[in-house]
Amino acid sequence: MAGSASSSSAGTSSNIMLAIFEKKTTQLDLYRPLRNYIAFNYSERDAQNLEDDLQTLKDYRSDLERQSDPSPTARRDLLQSYFKALCLVETRFPISPDKDHVNTITFVWYDAFKQKQKASQQNIHLEKAAVLFNLGAVYSQIGLSFDRATVEGRRQASHAFIAAAGAFAFLRDNASTKASIGSSTTVDVSVECVGMLERLMLAQAQECVFENTIAKGSTPGVCAKISRQVGLYYEEALAALNSPPLSQHFDKAWIAHVQMKAALFFAEACYRYSLELHENENIAEEIARLRSGISALTEAKKSSKGAAAQLLDAINKLEANLNRNLERAVKENDRVYLMRVPNPSTLPPLPAFSMVKSMAMNEVLDASKEKMFACLIPDSSAKALSRYTEMVDDIIRTQAEKLQQASELTRVRLKEMDLPESILALEGNSSLPTDLKEDVEAVQISGGPIGLEAELQQLRDLRRVNSEMLVQIEELLQKEAREDSQFRSQFGTRWTRPQSSTLTKNIQDRLNRFAGNLKQAAESDARIERSVKDHSSLLSVLDHRPVESALPTLARPIMSLDANEDAILGTLKQSLRQLENLGAQRAGLEDMLKEMKRKDDILPKLMTSTGSYEDLFRKEISKYDNICEEISRNIEAQEQLLLQIQGQNNEFSVIFNLEDYKASRERCYKQIQAAVAKYREIKENINEGLKFYVTLQDAITNVKQQCSDFVMTRNIQCREMMEDVQRQMAGLSFQDSKTSGGGYNTSYLSVGSHNQRSHSSQSDVRPPQSYYQPPHEQSPIGGYAQQHPQSHPQPHPMYSSPQQAPPSYHSPAPAPTPGTSPYPPHPQAPQQPSANHEYGQPAYPGWQGPYYNAHGPQPGSMPRPPYTVPNQYPPHQQGGYYKQQ
Repeated sequence: MAGSASSSSAGTSSNIMLAIFEKKTTQLDLYRPLRNYIAFNYSERDAQNLEDDLQTLKDYRSDLERQSDPSPTARRDLLQSYFKALCLVETRFPISPDKDHVNTITFVWYDAFKQKQKASQQNIHLEKAAVLFNLGAVYSQIGLSFDRATVEGRRQASHAFIAAAGAFAFLRDNASTKASIGSSTTVDVSVECVGMLERLMLAQAQECVFENTIAKGSTPGVCAKISRQVGLYYEEALAALNSPPLSQHFDKAWIAHVQMKAALFFAEACYRYSLELHENENIAEEIARLRSGISALTEAKKSSKGAAAQLLDAINKLEANLNRNLERAVKENDRVYLMRVPNPSTLPPLPAFSMVKSMAMNEVLDASKEKMFACLIPDSSAKALSRYTEMVDDIIRTQAEKLQQASELTRVRLKEMDLPESILALEGNSSLPTDLKEDVEAVQISGGPIGLEAELQQLRDLRRVNSEMLVQIEELLQKEAREDSQFRSQFGTRWTRPQSSTLTKNIQDRLNRFAGNLKQAAESDARIERSVKDHSSLLSVLDHRPVESALPTLARPIMSLDANEDAILGTLKQSLRQLENLGAQRAGLEDMLKEMKRKDDILPKLMTSTGSYEDLFRKEISKYDNICEEISRNIEAQEQLLLQIQGQNNEFSVIFNLEDYKASRERCYKQIQAAVAKYREIKENINEGLKFYVTLQDAITNVKQQCSDFVMTRNIQCREMMEDVQRQMAGLSFQDSKTSGGGYNTSYLSVGSHNQRSHSSQSDVRPPQSYYQPPHEQSPIGGYAQQHPQSHPQPHPMYSSPQQAPPSYHSPAPAPTPGTSPYPPHPQAPQQPSANHEYGQPAYPGWQGPYYNAHGPQPGSMPRPPYTVPNQYPPHQQGGYYKQQ
């Protein structure tokens, strides 16, 4: 015997709602006072730059006064823009009666409900409060403009009323109190009035939702909850209207309307709830709820004077539905159920559910993104920004230090437990310490122990080449001496030039010293080769690729009592993965902190803030609280996990005998370190040997070139002397001999003299050259340049210059410094300075020198391998020199 809701319920017939009219104001010029303030306190240039902003502000105020565009949406946009501009003005222009402030502006606003009352104040708070009030009023007008006979119209109207409630709530929380200070105020912007208007707008928004709920055919229980909340919102508004200062301020029709709406939707909730009770056969409570609804409607009708006729019709229709259902329920109870009907006052409150809440207007009215007057930054805002920045920096620094300390603690604790190295060793992935691994890689890149043999062979080849060059020089000088001796024996006293042995004595001494140097170097080479051989087993560890393969391995126990090593290993690995995840999370948290700081720009908010900076700071700093809490939780979780890993690692160490493995591994580390040190020592000695041989080869090459020049000069002199002797013997040179006054003996015995002989008209004989002056047109052959008899002369070598005087073969050579090196001192090239070698310096310091040379080899300073050294002379001048192209 269930009943149904009548179509004449409140949901379809009580569609009477209220809208608020805007407050009125007087005409006011903001442009001139504000511009004068800028020009006086900043500069005329700033005032000129802000002309557009000042004009925009003036236009906003003029449009507000004239209502040039009557459409509610355009009015809404104007009020929002003007309010944001007022927020910017408030932080930059102090408007007050003070002589140093903008004291020529007075805001005048009339009460919206008692238009004969007005407020007049010299501060911007009244202006902001009035604009917010008008914004709420315009939103209410927008809500009333929609067609609420349709579902979509009611939905849009509900959103508009929610926005109106948000505007009044924003006014109550931010501007009402400041605007009500002083004697010149109006009730409409008071906290009590705007609070009542917020409840009224929420009631109308919830009422639109209720009407749509009925239209969708929702269950009676749902409709009852939504309807009850409509009644509660109206009841709250009615309570405010019946209390001072509003009880004597509003028209009685307002109070009657709100009172009847409250009663109507209470009765509607009772009606809907009773339908659900009837379906559940709870007849006794159904009767009580129906009687309660009828009683509320009867009481409301007693004070219905001034209420709209349509609203009274809705009440009457709903009352008829309640009476009809009550009569039916009483009959069913008397005939069937026979339940005791409870007193309505003993019933619990009807359930209610709110579908609406005031819109948050903070973002809609946020002026921090506006550019108006952006170039005007008061000192107070700049100082506040600096202080806030210091607060943020302190948070970032503190949290970053916590994160770094946590990461460092993890690294140290894991190193103490030898993790994860021990697990990697068990899996065959052992690793060396970073420094030692870098040393081994450097050794292997340089060739490693295997490459030492090639370098030793290079030492041998260089020694052999130097020895062969000395032999060639000796043979060259001996050949010249034999030829000189043969001609001296043949011509007797007519052969007047000095003997070769008297001219080559110093060269012979130098060649003997070179030979001694080579002998001493050979002994050093032998010691190096013996060291390589003696330490081959030690050095062999460096040839392992990768070198980690030479490390000992951590093996599983041969016997296990409980066979739980896999479980222990698995839990330890899992804990290490969790620790790694915590580390990655810390890195992400640190990045989040830096990104938050980068985006944290509160200067616009400081410029628009009208309250305490401390309140703003607390609000803005609070956004770092969540990430700080996450950092604390991360560090705490890591501490617990490290303790857990410590216990798991102790079990792991016992089962896998980790201490013995560590000892074996340390011994292997020391062996590798010793091998690296020995390799470096040998490598350094080899490099010094190569440097010595190259330097010696350059010196020998220089001497060889001098000997070649000497032999060439002696050959030219020999031919000239033979021609003169032959002329003397034929009697053809008598007159020349008489004119010269001394024959040729004087010329050849005078070292370095240039004896010119007179040319005879019948003779074309060239005067003899000095013994020690090589011909300038003969280009010396370079130390490593290939020269064939048929080729053109090559450029001069780096150790000889054709423009310099010839070296003297009688210059004493420096004696070697004894006891300084296994290798002899580097030979000194006569007369010719070298950019790459200092021949007067000692050779490489044997076994005790540093691994690396103080200076790296210069380009071109190291010769090609000795077996590619080119021939220095044409083949007919060679004397057993090893050739290989």
